[in-house]
Parts: sequence; C-alpha cells; structure tokens
Amino acid sequence: MSRIDNLPDTGPALSLRHALWRAGREYKGGITSLAFDMGMDLDALQKKLKHDEERRWLNPDELEEVLQWTCDKRVLDALGRAAGVVWYRPEPVPATNQQLKAVAHLLEESAQFVRTMHEGAADNVWEPHEVLTLEARGLDVIRQVLAITAGARQAMEDQSHG
Repeated sequence: MSRIDNLPDTGPALSLRHALWRAGREYKGGITSLAFDMGMDLDALQKKLKHDEERRWLNPDELEEVLQWTCDKRVLDALGRAAGVVWYRPEPVPATNQQLKAVAHLLEESAQFVRTMHEGAADNVWEPHEVLTLEARGLDVIRQVLAITAGARQAMEDQSHG
C-alpha cells in the first residue's frame, strides 16, 4: 500500500476491505473505542477489519454496525461503487443564495477539471487516477445538489406548517 493511501480523503478509490480497515483505524478513539462501542472483543474486531486478513471477515450484521458507528464515507463509496449507485446522506442545506453560489462554484471547478483532462479524452485513453478523480467530483456535485434540494423542500414544508 502506498503512502498516499494513508492520507485522509484520498477519494473513492479504496476497496471495501481497505475502506473498512481505515474506518476502524480512524474512528474517534481508534479501533479500541469502536470495539467497545460495538460490544465486541478488540482482537476479534482487529482481525475482521484487517484488510489483508483472509480468514476472518465481518458478517453482515457486524458490517452494518461498523457503518452505523463510523459513518465513514469511504465505506459507503466502496459499497456504492460495487452496486453502481450513488449514496446520499439526507442532511438538508439551506437553499440560500450563498449555497446556490457554492454549487455554481463547485460546478465551475468541475468543468475546469474536465477541461484539463482533454488529453485523456482526445486519444480515448483514460488513466485510472483521472477516472477516479472525475468520479469523485461528479459524486460531490450530485450530493451537494441533493442537499440543497432537501433544504429547499424542508424550508417549504416549514413555511406551510408554520
């Protein structure tokens, strides 16, 4: 594994095994705290989360519990990539003028990024890092737009109930 993989927010390139390992390792208080919160033996959890351990893995209930406790986006990204879906955490963002400008800015940055990748598109040869970065940008845009949409809906419902 490279050093870059140990940096936070390296994007959606992690496998589910690596994402779970990192989620446990970076949980508040570390894997010891996660084991305590889950009511699980520390050694057993360490072995189940170790990305290169082939003999033991989390069962579906344990996977669900790790995800519940860590809320780690890398695990969600890995699961979503395997299923070909985009996940969205419903956290409404106020649909203010400032938020809409922030989405416009994000779209401008994404468009600039795509423009700089013309070499990959020109010869139809896309490098893995280019595709992963493009995916990450696209997912960020989708999530931000959905959050603002949810915020607008919540504001509308608050007005009708108030």
